[in-house]
Amino acid sequence: MAINLAIVYYSSTGTNYQMAKWAEEAAQEAGANAKVLKVEELAPKAAIESNPAWKDHYEATQDVPVASSDDIEWADAIIFSTPTRFGNLPSQMKQFLDMQGGLWANGKTINKVVSAMSSASNAHGGQEATVQALYTSMMHWGAIIAAPGYTDPVQFASGGNPYGVSVTVDQEGNMVEDVKDAVKHQAKRTIEVASLVKKGQEVNA
Repeated sequence: MAINLAIVYYSSTGTNYQMAKWAEEAAQEAGANAKVLKVEELAPKAAIESNPAWKDHYEATQDVPVASSDDIEWADAIIFSTPTRFGNLPSQMKQFLDMQGGLWANGKTINKVVSAMSSASNAHGGQEATVQALYTSMMHWGAIIAAPGYTDPVQFASGGNPYGVSVTVDQEGNMVEDVKDAVKHQAKRTIEVASLVKKGQEVNA
């Protein structure tokens, strides 16, 4: 049975959207049912319009569906992709997680297989802390964390973050490291772990 994968991202200028699309590509290659979903933008219109790259990306992704609790319940596995804000999750992603209390209270987040990716504007800008902050919430969910670790040499080529792929973005908005293959490996690993979990649940049903 195919794995249902929700790829939930927040992106102001497009980096994490691109990472989400690479994850979707890998998921399709692995035979999973994948959805790319954005979390709701909370920033005021004036803030968005003050940054041309932010404004352009906001307008270009109007057709991307907004993630909902139904998507989380549907998913066997979830990949989150989010930038860092002062070494933590942006408010947009945090609010989305906080709004899943109903699912959590009803046991609907238990045994979801999850993984996370991040970005920042410099190499030590809080990417690891951001991924780990998200994983703290996932522990409360009763989810199963599928970090990439060092399960493939591609991890070293992309910067060597064992918690989840992270990338540095320069002042022109370009990714400094080549992380496409690492993103695709992380997505396929997440699907593989979710498949093992799902098969185990079916055996014990």
